[in-house]
Amino acid sequence: MEVIKIQVNGRNRTVHCAANATLVDVVREQLHLTGTHVGCDTSQCGACTVHLDGDAVKACTILAVQCDGSTLTTIEGLAQNEVHHPMQQAFNECHGLQCGFCTPGMIMSAVDLVQKEEALDPAGIRAGLEGNICRCTGYQNIVAAVLQGAQGMKEQQS
Repeated sequence: MEVIKIQVNGRNRTVHCAANATLVDVVREQLHLTGTHVGCDTSQCGACTVHLDGDAVKACTILAVQCDGSTLTTIEGLAQNEVHHPMQQAFNECHGLQCGFCTPGMIMSAVDLVQKEEALDPAGIRAGLEGNICRCTGYQNIVAAVLQGAQGMKEQQS
């Protein structure tokens, strides 16, 4: 067993795991943060997207031991003081979801995209989210949600 120390959603945690345990498995099974989903185990769908040291990553292809000393944010950590993050609120208001399976990873990727891009347009959002698959929607509402969420994030920073 390996021991890793990681800050998860603002809380310092110590985790004991096998050397070959993936980050998504540790997040779901040991930290009990089940908003991060396992969709494909091959980095194709994006359902497991989390923020590791400030960057969106697919947790199914990262070993947990690689995260020792890192800072991790999951979908559960986006809300502050029980108030939804602007992107979470926008996905809800714009109905940027249907079954909800891809939604946590889509939101985590969208937040990362907005934080790294100066100006976003629908084409840029579609390109930026191409590593996340939604099997239910036509992506129109997702794009609208990202645009609204980006505006909310700007307002929150002001």
